[in-house]
Amino acid sequence: MEKKEFDLHDVVEMKKPHPCGTNRWRIIRMGMDIRMKCEGCGHSVMLPRREFTRKLKKILEKHEE
Repeated sequence: MEKKEFDLHDVVEMKKPHPCGTNRWRIIRMGMDIRMKCEGCGHSVMLPRREFTRKLKKILEKHEE
């Protein structure tokens, strides 16, 4: 399995959509846990890094500095 490279402020797609109907999330905090914000409704969710990498489907947009 390939290692997915994600960074702060990247937009990612998860395997399951959010209840609001959107499947786009922006990474807003990284560490042992990853906090991401729904692009549709603005709801914020924090997941342990291991669970996040397991549920990540693909990276939609890379953040440019």
